[in-house]
Amino acid sequence: MSRSIYSKDYKEIIERLKKARIKADLSQQAVADKLGKPQSYISKIESGERRLDVAEMKKFLAIYKKPVNHFLK
Repeated sequence: MSRSIYSKDYKEIIERLKKARIKADLSQQAVADKLGKPQSYISKIESGERRLDVAEMKKFLAIYKKPVNHFLK
């Protein structure tokens, strides 16, 4: 039996983050370039392999031009 360390709420936030990237018509590579990170950084966040912290979330909000409440519904 597989058990996730992430809550349902966290998974929903990450799914909204991924949808915002797609809606902004940005590839994972494009976002990674803006952050000065490798593409795998974005992939790992979106797949749940890497936990996103608040400081990182702030950078994504700026790139996607979304308010924080868009992700924390």
